[in-house]
Amino acid sequence: MKKYYVLTFLILANLFWAGNYVFGKFVVAEMAPLQMTFLRWLIAIFLLFPIAHIIERPNWKIVWKQWKTLSVMAVLGIAGYNFLLYEALRFTTPMNASLVNSINPAIIVLFSSLLLKERISLKNGAGLLISLLGVLLVLTHGHLEQIFHLHFNRGDLLMLLAILVWTFYSIIGRTIKEAPPISATAVSVMLGLLMLLPFVLSSGLEFPESRQAIAGMLYIGIFPSVGSFVFWNVALRQIGPSRAGIFLNLIAVFTAILSLLLGNSITLVQILGGILVFIGVYLTSQLKKKETLHISPGSKEISP
Repeated sequence: MKKYYVLTFLILANLFWAGNYVFGKFVVAEMAPLQMTFLRWLIAIFLLFPIAHIIERPNWKIVWKQWKTLSVMAVLGIAGYNFLLYEALRFTTPMNASLVNSINPAIIVLFSSLLLKERISLKNGAGLLISLLGVLLVLTHGHLEQIFHLHFNRGDLLMLLAILVWTFYSIIGRTIKEAPPISATAVSVMLGLLMLLPFVLSSGLEFPESRQAIAGMLYIGIFPSVGSFVFWNVALRQIGPSRAGIFLNLIAVFTAILSLLLGNSITLVQILGGILVFIGVYLTSQLKKKETLHISPGSKEISP
């Protein structure tokens, strides 16, 4: 595959993910986060299975044999992360949410070191600290002394909880060896929908009313849920996860651009915090020359 195709796929994948934060802010004004999470994956499920079958041609029996692990991943990644993300957007800006989410790769490295005993280098450790400083700068609006006062925006704290949930989702996903990624995600989404269904029925299924919210919900269900994932995995096969992972920093960049186009302001603190996060994540993702980064087929290790 030609390099510019791979580059285009990576740019589109991250652009679509950025839209999840921006358009999610519009939709959450009219729908509860639980309803949004359910409707997002209900739209996506009708595309994921056909695409998985065409691109990966999986042995579905083998995929379904992983149902226990995929069920845990459904609770964490399909239901938990998305609910917390949309709940966070009720209280914080898309820019803040995307910047906090940018520390995710570094957090995964940290927990992989603690739980899976993966070695972490001095450079990785420095990257973690720099990323943390960048996020704290954003959370405290440039007033780091607020850390000791414990006064934080509720949405920012929910976003921190969301990335912790996604970290465990990513680590558990590494145990899936036989199921290809799109197929595993399709089954995980179906299991997640079944888990969410009783709660949605008990609270009543809502639908967005305004044109903006309807368009936003369709966008979320199609582009970040399906398009980004397909583009990402095609690119991943061509250049590998270590090189592709650097492009994840584009999510916050595109979120900033989309926010500006829609009339939202970006503060100097957000810019400085974002720069620190990017530097930290870059250092954290650096591997030794003889090392390669392995991501199991069932795990994206990226934001859905």
